[in-house]
Amino acid sequence: MTQQPTAESVIWLTQEAHDRLADELTQLKGPTRAEITRRIAESREEGDLRENGGYHAAREEQGKIEARIVQLEDMLSRARVGETPPDDGIVEAGMKVTVRFAGSDEETFLLGAREMGDSVDMQVFSPQSPLGSAILGKRAGEQATYRAPNGRDVTVEITSAKPFTG
Repeated sequence: MTQQPTAESVIWLTQEAHDRLADELTQLKGPTRAEITRRIAESREEGDLRENGGYHAAREEQGKIEARIVQLEDMLSRARVGETPPDDGIVEAGMKVTVRFAGSDEETFLLGAREMGDSVDMQVFSPQSPLGSAILGKRAGEQATYRAPNGRDVTVEITSAKPFTG
């Protein structure tokens, strides 16, 4: 039985980002996987595997490819593609959010999957990131505090949350 993604686990993607990730998955599961299998088989034929650098390198690469396949399959199974969130001012995935850092300028970014970074002209923060999770569910005018990677607490004020339209 397949579980439906929860609101917190949904990954918002543009159609372009979804298509790019789906193409990558197809490539990895087909030609890339076949090529690495061929390289492992060729390396095996060379003899003693304990001192066969080509074999070990190919096996390591195979592990990375298989991990990426699992990651892509999971991400695409939880994807909400191009569905614009409601324009209700509540911060959620798929929103173009503007925040003001204490004593600083405003910053605007897309709250969505980091994999979208190549397909949009703005910074992308994941809803699971410290900033993203702190502002989820907040409205313009509200503040949120999160712990930055350097260990300091950072407070931001949400000044705007609008559906991302491209």
